[in-house]
Amino acid sequence: MAQQHLDPTAGPVAGDTLAAYLQAQATEFLRALRQHRETGGATAPNGAEEAVDAARALRRSARRISGTLHTFRPFLDEGWSEGMRPELAWLSGTLAREHAYGARLERLLAALHRLSGSSAFPAQAPAPDAHPGAHPGARAQLPSEKGTLTVGAAKAGALLERQLTLARTRAHSAALQALGSSRFHAVADNIAVLASEVPLTASASATGLKPLAAAAEERLRDAVAGLPLITAGHPYNAEALVHGLSADTAPQPQDSPWHQVRLLLRLHRYACEVRFGDEAPVDVRLLTAGQALDRHRDAAEAAAAAASAARTPRIAPATAYALGVLHADQRHEVEAARFAFQRAWMRETVGTP
Repeated sequence: MAQQHLDPTAGPVAGDTLAAYLQAQATEFLRALRQHRETGGATAPNGAEEAVDAARALRRSARRISGTLHTFRPFLDEGWSEGMRPELAWLSGTLAREHAYGARLERLLAALHRLSGSSAFPAQAPAPDAHPGAHPGARAQLPSEKGTLTVGAAKAGALLERQLTLARTRAHSAALQALGSSRFHAVADNIAVLASEVPLTASASATGLKPLAAAAEERLRDAVAGLPLITAGHPYNAEALVHGLSADTAPQPQDSPWHQVRLLLRLHRYACEVRFGDEAPVDVRLLTAGQALDRHRDAAEAAAAAASAARTPRIAPATAYALGVLHADQRHEVEAARFAFQRAWMRETVGTP
């Protein structure tokens, strides 16, 4: 149980603050789960708006609980914490895939529309540029290239729609199976218990939260120090295209450190939420850096989807060409996101005493 103060005038100790945060997130999780069941999320393949919001709230709470268990694990029962974290990661990842495939398809079709100069493909509405900081060279096509791209763009869009819609349908089925599984019910039961009782250790009452939160921030800074920020400071370099013609289907190795920084930045933000609650200071620079890393992740995954579609056997040359231009465009978006992160992070570093 979370320890309570005997002196009502004393400030909260680490255990009380940590327990209150975890209990609030557990309550949010249970509320979202109830909303998801009431809105019939399990019977709506395309997801009613309320069900989508409920699933997003489930993921948000699960991520925050898991991240808090990771950052402040010395304050929590080790066996319980280590057992919960992988289950929460499994749940959050499973619920996120359906939305991710849908957003990826929307992003790629919007890019094809923009690159081909067409108003829209059938049954699709025009979409604005995804990111204003993208490489202008990726959008400026010569007339002959524009014509070739337009020829293959419709077939490329249809191919992407088939592949990603199939992946989204499978992700939806996997999410339904997960939410009906005994594994999920065990997770929900543990979170229900967490809403009323947090298994704290004795050290939670004797040590402050600041050292562990500072350690999370230090891990973030160390990871950022390993990024090629000097290269990212050049807005239109082609570093992201080094492996563009590789036959290797593995993720681009240069993306992994940036994805890791995104994860560490999220953990740092959650640690600040634990320490300060609703009064957590809003760091606009770090917020901007986090948004840039989100764009980086989305563009990298979209580029990988375009490359995967281009490997489809027996597709027409014009289709392959359109997918190649699309892949290059998304890798330029990756570079634009890295440039935006570099600018935001360097401003944050200079402004920190």
